[in-house]
Parts: sequence; C-alpha cells; structure tokens
Amino acid sequence: MKITQRAIAALACCISSAAEAQTILSDPGVTGPPLEIAHLYYDQWPTGITVSSTGRKFSNYPAGLDPGNTNNGTNNAYAVAELTGIDTEIPYPSVEMNNPPGGAINRTTGSPSGANYQDHFIGVQSVVIDALDRLWVLDTGRAIDPLSGVQVLSTYGGPKLVGIDLTTNTVFQTILFPQDIAFPDSFLNDVRFDLRASVSSSGKGVAYITDSSTEGRNGIIIVDLGTAASHRHLDLVQQVRPDTQIVPFIWGEPIYFMAGPDRPFMYSPVGSDGIALSADGEELFFGSLGSRYLYSVPTALLRSRSATSELMAQQAIRNRGQKGMSDGFESDSNGYLYIGNSEQNAVNLYNAANGTVNVLVRDPRINWVDTMSVTVDGYLYFSCNQLHLTPAIYPGTDRRTKPWVLFKVKLPDGGGKVILT
Repeated sequence: MKITQRAIAALACCISSAAEAQTILSDPGVTGPPLEIAHLYYDQWPTGITVSSTGRKFSNYPAGLDPGNTNNGTNNAYAVAELTGIDTEIPYPSVEMNNPPGGAINRTTGSPSGANYQDHFIGVQSVVIDALDRLWVLDTGRAIDPLSGVQVLSTYGGPKLVGIDLTTNTVFQTILFPQDIAFPDSFLNDVRFDLRASVSSSGKGVAYITDSSTEGRNGIIIVDLGTAASHRHLDLVQQVRPDTQIVPFIWGEPIYFMAGPDRPFMYSPVGSDGIALSADGEELFFGSLGSRYLYSVPTALLRSRSATSELMAQQAIRNRGQKGMSDGFESDSNGYLYIGNSEQNAVNLYNAANGTVNVLVRDPRINWVDTMSVTVDGYLYFSCNQLHLTPAIYPGTDRRTKPWVLFKVKLPDGGGKVILT
C-alpha cells in the first residue's frame, strides 16, 4: 500500500487537531484568599516584618546575610527602618542608631569582628512588636565583611535585644547577651514574647529566641525581660539541628548552600530558625531551615532552671509532622500556626487541634517566604525576598531582581494577633 505525502500530512493535521481539542489537567497555581501587596523594597534587602496595632510597619535588613546591608561608617546602610509608603523607608528609630561609628565591623582586632557598640545596630536579624505594642530589635552582632565575603564573629555588646517605645520612638531597654549565651559564632534568628507576669520572676515576661548558627550551637535562648537574665536549652539536640541531605526545590531549582568563598556547596547547615508561641503561651513551636519537620516543647520546661530541666525539656519535645521547607513561623488567636512553604509557592496552616497541615494561600509570585507578622485586625503579613537567589545559594551569584515584596492576606475564622499579657 502506497501512502502519499499528502495523506501523511492530512493524518498529522488530524492528530494535531485532536490533541489541541483535549483539556489537559494542570496545576492552577493559585489558591486561598486574595494576596495583597503591602510594600515593595527597592533599596536594601529585607528579611523581617512586624506591624503595630495602628498599622505602622517595620522591617530589618541583616548585615549577617547580605554585605550590601553592612554599614561601613560612610554608606549610611540601615539595619532597621519604618515603611513609610508603598516603596519608601526611613531608618528607625534614628539615623544615628543605624550608623555605628566606623561601621559594623571592627578592623582593629587581629581578625575583623563585629563591632561591640551597645547603642548602635550591628547586624539585625529580626524585629517583633509585642502585645504591649512595643518594638523589639534582635541584633546578632554579626555582619558579612564586604572585603572577604566572610560573616565575622560577634563580640560582647553586639548581640542584644533592644526595646523601643513606639509612642516616643526611643529605646527603653537594652538586654546584652553574655558570650556563653550568644557565642561569637551564634546567629540569633527570631524571637517571640510572653508578657504574662506569672512566667518570670521579675513579673515582666520572657522572650524566646532561636540560635540558627551554621557554625556553632543551635538551641533556644530564654531571657527574663525584667532581670535580663538569660539561659539556653535544647543545645545541639537533633530537633534544633538541620537534617542530613535535605534538598529543597524553589521555582524548579535545587537549593544548595554555599559554605563560603572558594568552598564547595553543601546541604542546608541552618538550624533552629522559625519560632512561634501557641495562643495560650504554653507551647513553643520551632523548626530548622534544614528540616521539613515541625516540633514543639512546653514553655514551662524551657523557662525552668532546675537541675533536671534540660532532661525534661528534651524528653517533652513533640514531633508535629512535616511542614515543608520553611523559614519564618507565626501563630494566631485561633491556635493556628502559619508556616512558609517556599517549595510550593505557599504559606501553610498547621492546626494543632487535629494535627493537619493545609495551604492558606498559594501564588506563583510567592518565592522565599522569610518572616511573618499577624496583626490585631486579622491579617498575615509576610516578606518574600528571593533568598534562594542570593550568593549564599548555589551557584553563588546574585540573581535577585528588585523589588522584593511584602504581601498580606486575610486570616481565616476571625483570627488575629496572639496577646499574652
């Protein structure tokens, strides 16, 4: 049987037409409530976000993760800013506090180190507004040296927790961490507050802080906001450490971390990172950036300083199941936990009441979900900063594209900010 070229062409045309007529199921890419743009960052690279009861918004710009944020004494790089418009920011609480004399790095020591200024920001990693509407600034005391690309070690006076009165825009308290609490290679990552009088000897409440260091001891730091006394729990237990050989994918690309200039890339070395309190303050949720698992521990055991408190705290850790690859956490008044799921362009919702994880919102514009803030009027704010495209991630080149984005989305079931006073 002889088939002509004309017949072959006609058959091909029929096959093509039939294929085009088919409806092929595909990923819709979007789910959940509408995603709103709250701010666009065109200047420095952000991580943290926090929002006051009156709607004032604040972000931080970590020198410990981006040398472009490292203040050198002349470039006026700021560590904390108030977001004053859709794409404008001003240093907060003052230009002076954001400009340490000579810069964030001390070059008079044998090796460059973080400056030890107690009254200036060095390398801020987190900003959080507490239940009394006060802004707290968590300073790692560490910065990347633009000359070497190395994250320098901190010195005493650099790692600190700074409280700022939003009414007067002035500092009302500075808590310094001893070097056996914030080690020189610690990386103080995120913080949450419980201001109930019953949880501390001073009656002023406590703060819980994650140490996510890629070089040192991962763990949880607890500090009395009245006495400034601090201690550590869960140091180097597996649950605060990264898991082995985790390879997340964001926008179809595998995520490997660069260990430093001229060094091989590696699996995620980042430990305890995201942190959030339950609505009643009785449980602390935490997880490592290098792990897909969510954990919790009773806060009473973290606050305890008894001889067996570390044993009891370790024994009480609960594995809450997989959460996805995530950075920041946040919780709401309904007891829901919000967790970034960058691999799925999403923010997840964990319901502790039934142990399920669901998607709150999903959108192709979502990439690296860094930090979250829940507001009293029932919104979740979260920053998307393209961290997976920074030089810290393979192939080690800067592929970020401005603007970076602050999104907000309405919370379900009338949820709002957790108030522990």
